Amino acid sequence: MTWDIEKLDLDAYLARIGCGGPFEPTYETLRQVHLAHVRSIPFENFDALLGRGVALDLGSLQDKLVTGGRGGYCHEHNLLFAAALERLGFTLTRHLARIRLGRYHLPRSHATLTVEADGRTWLADVGFGGEGLVEPIVFADGATARSGSWEWRLGRDGDFWVLHAGSSELYAFRPDEPHYPSDFEVANFYVANSPHSPFTRHVLAQRTTADARIRIEDLPVSTAGELLSALRDRLGIQVTQADAEALLPRLSG
Repeated sequence: MTWDIEKLDLDAYLARIGCGGPFEPTYETLRQVHLAHVRSIPFENFDALLGRGVALDLGSLQDKLVTGGRGGYCHEHNLLFAAALERLGFTLTRHLARIRLGRYHLPRSHATLTVEADGRTWLADVGFGGEGLVEPIVFADGATARSGSWEWRLGRDGDFWVLHAGSSELYAFRPDEPHYPSDFEVANFYVANSPHSPFTRHVLAQRTTADARIRIEDLPVSTAGELLSALRDRLGIQVTQADAEALLPRLSG
């Protein structure tokens, strides 16, 4: 696996997230594309849950998230986003982080980014789901960001940098630790296939709007048809009838 950013159909990606140019590699462009991505492409884990595995090559990411009407999880979102940013002229670094959420010493399974813009470094992450970032946050100890009622803070914990959402620690990583495409392949294989991964055990789906996080567990459905409609109309996820029938009994799992 390589990053293969030249394979990205940038125009199709920008159309998918509803972002028009012109674009310069500035913070304002970074903010606009980040926000548009979060609000346009939902978070979901259906392929991992249904045992299909998750491919990270750029062609597969485009087919699924850009033209396929689907969402994805962190590796899919942030590697697609990274390719788009690099095509727009940004310099960035891809990182693997350890999820916290009240736990420590978990594997490096979360993908995130740091991006250079306007002479500063920014933490950018369109793929956390949950209470993840909506807009980038400046990469500085004690930095804060707010969007409506949502707040984030970045801080140090020894050698680690930790992203907080409200009172929760979302994840921690060391920005000086290099990561390569093969590292993401290994992390992604664990997330998509391990019986210990939450992505293989629970139905996860979320859409972020300007003022709400709409989650699949908040949508009352009792039939595959209702699930199909709820995913399409409320979460913006296109699945087949067969997928809806396979997912329905897992909602209570």
